[in-house]
Amino acid sequence: MQALAKDPAARGLKDDAAVLPLGDDTLVITLDTLVQGVHVREDEDPADIAWKLIAVNLSDLAAKGAAPTGVLISHMLGEADDRFLGGLRAALETFEVPLLGGDTVRAEGRRVWGCTAIGRATHTPVPDRRGARPGDAIYVTGTLGRAMLGLHDRGSGSADDLAYRRPRPLLAEGRALAPLVTAMMDVSDGLLLDASRMAHASDTRFEIDSARVPAADRARADECMRWGDDYQLLFTVPDGVEIPVEAARIGTVREGPAGLWLDGRSAGEDKDLGYRH
Repeated sequence: MQALAKDPAARGLKDDAAVLPLGDDTLVITLDTLVQGVHVREDEDPADIAWKLIAVNLSDLAAKGAAPTGVLISHMLGEADDRFLGGLRAALETFEVPLLGGDTVRAEGRRVWGCTAIGRATHTPVPDRRGARPGDAIYVTGTLGRAMLGLHDRGSGSADDLAYRRPRPLLAEGRALAPLVTAMMDVSDGLLLDASRMAHASDTRFEIDSARVPAADRARADECMRWGDDYQLLFTVPDGVEIPVEAARIGTVREGPAGLWLDGRSAGEDKDLGYRH
């Protein structure tokens, strides 16, 4: 598919979203799909699925510093559609984003849901995965691994449980960072895998110190860096730039060869760096 995406707006399919200049504005457009049994558990509450469907797409907009203007939803009909509708309403109201349209289908097999989110860039150039430069500082927001812990604490209402079931896109933080970063993306598939992706997109080497990574469970820090579903922001800025959001400096960008180094050693292309799908 990458060979077909020749328009500059596609960014070579190496970023979280398409970036499309339109008159005096720049649109940011992203699409994500959730598959039952792959991205969400078979027994997941449809209300939580609807919330996550909206949140993960808005997280991609956050990584571009974009302000959401609306979403379109595709919904595969099935059991507990009223629960899905309730979760969808809650997410739309919480994040103050309108539903612009979509489609419903009926089919057999695993249920599938899709969302297209449309946003307006608040700063140009729009942040990209490909802009990290040697000497930049590497930062990540929040605490990693809460969703991993929340998977085993579902329904409790704890911070970990909500991190798993009801993630919140960092829209305000993304807008604040957009004028400062050289590269930015959201952490959806695990810090190490996403850092490796950004390093390769930028043709640089990311050197990360695991002791600096804010982990929800220090005894399981390695798992926290690999598990994913955190939806924090991973970004690079020139060394010395003051950061307007709460974030931890976890490493430094160096000249290639491109890839990820962890604690002074190459992390290679280990399939276990994070969640691949």
